[in-house]
Amino acid sequence: MGYYDDHDFENRKQRKKGSKLGYFLAGLAGVIIGAILVLSILPSLGVFKNNDDESNVSQDATVQNGKSVNENVNLDVTTSVTKAVDKTGDAVVGIENIQKSSFWDQDNGKSASASGSGVVYKKANGKAYIVTNNHVIEGANELEVTLKDGTKLSAKLRGSDPWTDLAVIEVDGSKVKKVAEFGNSDKLKPGEPVIAIGNPLGLQFSGSITQGIVSGLNRTIDVDINEDGEVDWNAEVIQTDAAINPGNSGGALVNMAGQVVGINSMKIAESAVEGIGLSIPIDAAIPIINDIEKYGEVKRAYMGVNLSSVEEISQYHQQNTLKLPAGVKFGVAITGVQPNSPASKAGLKEFDVIIAMDNKEIKDVVGLRKYLYNEKKIGDSVKITFYRDGKKESATVRLSAETM
Repeated sequence: MGYYDDHDFENRKQRKKGSKLGYFLAGLAGVIIGAILVLSILPSLGVFKNNDDESNVSQDATVQNGKSVNENVNLDVTTSVTKAVDKTGDAVVGIENIQKSSFWDQDNGKSASASGSGVVYKKANGKAYIVTNNHVIEGANELEVTLKDGTKLSAKLRGSDPWTDLAVIEVDGSKVKKVAEFGNSDKLKPGEPVIAIGNPLGLQFSGSITQGIVSGLNRTIDVDINEDGEVDWNAEVIQTDAAINPGNSGGALVNMAGQVVGINSMKIAESAVEGIGLSIPIDAAIPIINDIEKYGEVKRAYMGVNLSSVEEISQYHQQNTLKLPAGVKFGVAITGVQPNSPASKAGLKEFDVIIAMDNKEIKDVVGLRKYLYNEKKIGDSVKITFYRDGKKESATVRLSAETM
């Protein structure tokens, strides 16, 4: 049996108080030491930076031999896009279409009525040759080219082709430093990145670069060349979502190798349409460019007939004038034959209705022109299948060059 000792109780009480005090003091000391460490580190992190104190070092500074040294950070970004622009950008020029106006207007009766873009594709014999759109130079009394550095040169029209909306102009080559390289548009793939270079909205935004992808290939766009409300031609174009605006016409569509794969021609500008730019494939443009440069025009196979699509002729005249069988609702009616032309020599006459060429069905005037212009050359022969007075007949036409 034990007993309770008051003295031992007091001793234990004192030891317990001493232990708690020790823990408190140790914790307090840790807090103080931690605070000192934090305060010593924060200035080096710029937390207490004083903009008025020149001795403080900014985040863009380094310390050498105890002294702060400010450094400027420079980025040299090089990508496939910048390389392509460096290769071709300077070969894209501005073109001003200057037309005569009233004598009382400024500049002695001359004013820049339209502007567009062009691509320098060749230098030879002291001249530089530039491809652009026909609608950029159409109606011009004078043409002026502006190079990338702002140099302005008087230009001469070499020739143009409204069917493909292409034209070639020439300038003094001594000031022209850069020539573009043509690529291969037939090798383009949907989704492939491309760049549009040109002068949207005029020379104020010269050399503008926009990037996109090939949205579609072999797109067919109806073209009304003489603006009579009827389709005259089907242009086959590249569709891209690279921004193409007024003034970009005649500029370059460029692949990532810096090669020109298309000549930008138009943009669908309806309010409900966004991101549809169109470009003439360079593979289709090259033979046109070569002909214009050499002859001043495109040399195409020529028949010597005036034409009208059967679908545009009333049923009355289909049956009573053309005398077509009831089941024939397509083809091209000859509305006139030029004397001494290939068609005349082959025996074709007015009111004959062409339904096939080389056994390929011809549905309308556009189809006939496309077959004749794209598949035939001067000097070729073509088998014509046609209806005359309700009977199917055929004739062979030997094509020639059109004589002016």
